[in-house]
Amino acid sequence: EEPPGDGTEPWGGGLHNSNNNASPVGWPGPCGTRPFSPFAARTASPEPSYVERVVLEIVESERTYARDLRSIVEGYLGKIIDAEEPLLRPEQVSALFGNIEDIYELSSNLLQSLDSCDHDPVAVAVCFVTRSQDFDIYTQYCNNYPNSVAALTECMRNKQQAKFFRECQEQMRHALPLGAYLLKPVQRILKYHLLLQEIAKHFEHKSGDDYEVVVEAIDTMTCVAWYINDMKRKHEHAIRQQEIQSLLLNWKGPDLTTYGELVMEGTFRVHRVRNERAFFLFDKALLITKRRGDHYIYKNHIPCSSLMLIESTRDSLCFSVAHYKHIKQQYSLQAKSAEEKRMWTHHIKRLILENHHAIIPQKAKEAILDMDLFHPPRLPRYSPERLKKSWSCQPLEEP
Repeated sequence: EEPPGDGTEPWGGGLHNSNNNASPVGWPGPCGTRPFSPFAARTASPEPSYVERVVLEIVESERTYARDLRSIVEGYLGKIIDAEEPLLRPEQVSALFGNIEDIYELSSNLLQSLDSCDHDPVAVAVCFVTRSQDFDIYTQYCNNYPNSVAALTECMRNKQQAKFFRECQEQMRHALPLGAYLLKPVQRILKYHLLLQEIAKHFEHKSGDDYEVVVEAIDTMTCVAWYINDMKRKHEHAIRQQEIQSLLLNWKGPDLTTYGELVMEGTFRVHRVRNERAFFLFDKALLITKRRGDHYIYKNHIPCSSLMLIESTRDSLCFSVAHYKHIKQQYSLQAKSAEEKRMWTHHIKRLILENHHAIIPQKAKEAILDMDLFHPPRLPRYSPERLKKSWSCQPLEEP
């Protein structure tokens, strides 16, 4: 059995999810008891194999999922649209349900294909491979999910709207409220690759064309899950970037979006500075500010193409940044942990390499960053000019 969910934000754990049906039905119960499967009657003889149980779980859980989506589309959204008097504003409806109708259509078509597979694991895998592009619609839904939660919270504060949602729940005899059903697409898209992995683990022959199809399905749905997580992260960073722009004082430079995506942000103690400084690392620049209430006062910024990193050999938590042409104007930062220092120095080195005007061999970039991740740094200073000399005078060999 799975441990009970902790109720945390579903995006916080990367590819992990809190779906309550993450284990295929019919898997062995505790203490060696017989499998507890609601489908045992139809598969009593002969005993189904592990792979057959996983395939059955994929099909039947998709059936349940499609039914849940239908209840949202018809039991909630349809009634709102058909109401004589508008219960919600159009923008509330859009934020609350997103593109749930597209998700429902995709799930219904997928279920129809799965039903025609006759429990063949290879045919099931093909269903996912042929629809790899269709699952992109989940990106829009997942990006909108925070807006959906906010819209539902707003609706539940309105007595008339809250009463309407409770009545819909009672009519459909749902044990859980609408919010739990709106979360299901987020959970489901992050679960497909896990179920397909269970097929591959117990596939009879770990070679041949059939097995390759299953592996391709796993790769397809894993890429979908990672892509959605990455788009979610970029979406959140873009919103945060707009917030920083609106809170930044004394800034006379261009819009922060010209510096690319926000990579990291953090607050550090700086040597010989009384108050802490807030640092924002973008793809193309390091922004240095001072916090004042809810605002940030601009202090300095260094283009990543001119950024220099100096790692302290005396203090394991300290590192310095500076413009490589103004080395005396250093900012000596003290991280709160060794992991925080490692993450910041690693990304700074990566951006120094990516923003240098010269074309740096990809193998040289990988060798430097791999050395940073797995070995103590050999060079205490990283700057465009120093790195350029290191690979022009002594070309790095393939590791």
